[in-house]
Amino acid sequence: MSNSEIFVMSSQELTRKEILDRVINREIKQVKAAKMLGITDRWLRILLVRYKTHGAKALVSKKRGHVSNRAKPKELKEKSLELVKTKYHDFGPTFAAEKLAERDNLTINHETLRLWMIKAELHSPRHQKKTHIHQSRERRECFGELIQIDGSHHDWFEGRADKCCLIVFIDDATSSLMYCRFEEAETTQGYFRSVKDYINYYGLPEAFYSDRFGVFRVNQECSDSNGTQFKRAMDELGIQLICANSPQAKGKVERANSTLQSRLIKEMRLRNINNIEEANKYLPEFIEKYNKKFAKPAKSSVDSHVQCNTDTEKVDYILSVRETRKLSKNLECSFNNTLYQVVTDNRKRRLRYAKVNIATNTNGDIAVWHNNEKLRFKTIKKVVRTDVANSKTLPKMLKSGKKYKPAADHPWRQKNQNNSLKVSQIKRNSLTGEKPDLSNLR
Repeated sequence: MSNSEIFVMSSQELTRKEILDRVINREIKQVKAAKMLGITDRWLRILLVRYKTHGAKALVSKKRGHVSNRAKPKELKEKSLELVKTKYHDFGPTFAAEKLAERDNLTINHETLRLWMIKAELHSPRHQKKTHIHQSRERRECFGELIQIDGSHHDWFEGRADKCCLIVFIDDATSSLMYCRFEEAETTQGYFRSVKDYINYYGLPEAFYSDRFGVFRVNQECSDSNGTQFKRAMDELGIQLICANSPQAKGKVERANSTLQSRLIKEMRLRNINNIEEANKYLPEFIEKYNKKFAKPAKSSVDSHVQCNTDTEKVDYILSVRETRKLSKNLECSFNNTLYQVVTDNRKRRLRYAKVNIATNTNGDIAVWHNNEKLRFKTIKKVVRTDVANSKTLPKMLKSGKKYKPAADHPWRQKNQNNSLKVSQIKRNSLTGEKPDLSNLR
């Protein structure tokens, strides 16, 4: 062996060389050296012979620099990376490995694919974030004991349709995806529709766990309101509503949102789903696949859901947005530019000046209720002067590009025309030297 030859040794091999030198120098016995290296006496004597004959290079692994016996074929690696580039360019390694097995019949471990993608610069390893300590909370023991709910605003259709909101229900005990629904915005009516579908399928849970969004909680300190429409409806249904103080407190639904924004988007892209209606039809299939992969068994086999014994009409009334109005002497009240007149017989004159609830259900139908009794009514449409927009509908109205244009006989237009005529008359008189008449100009 040449003295100038350079080769690489690992720390374990350097330690082995040091111990063998001590054995050769008779500082320690072979039995103790074998025990220190974790090998047998026989293997230690073989290493000593090799070390004395070939030097330190004999301790270097013969596999170093050679292809592993378990290495994947080069053709499989190239084909997999080509498919990732063309079809799954923005997929994570785990999800890409699942799709390669499901759609292309290529079975590759996700960790192997991750290393391939990093080396090919198709994936950037995630840097560890600065950690913040939050007190952990144990899962609830029973299925349906606590349901975490949240709305995820995202560009779910990747520009193929407008941005929208996905309402997500997650069971705290099992991390099961219980229910999902796409809505144009995160509104009270959207949550009412979701809760209605949920209780029709599962029943009434013990509690909902939400954030402090305005749908669930009144956030104005000076407000005199007793609660939101959603809080009132949950109280009537007997469901406890808990508002979390931080996103980490409802971490299961937050992590589920992150997973959905990664997986659901790509699943819809592969299926050419481009609108809310098609997406809502696909969601049950996706939920079933999601739960097979991520759901965990509950500690208890007890189902905490309770059957809803309230009739359908009463449930529609509970899950409605209500406004209180006072009837006039003629049993009339006004709501949203419409006059509602209660139809009744002479025996119900007691309804004069009574307070009634105008309830708008999840389908947009309006009903008039008084003391849990549904009243018959007829409507008279008023002249609509202008459309009223709220924070939910304003962006859509602005995007439509509709602008209010006064009619030709509008008083504002007539006033401006009269003033412009008088101003032009003043200019002409100033040129001719005549004294203008300013008596009627305002």
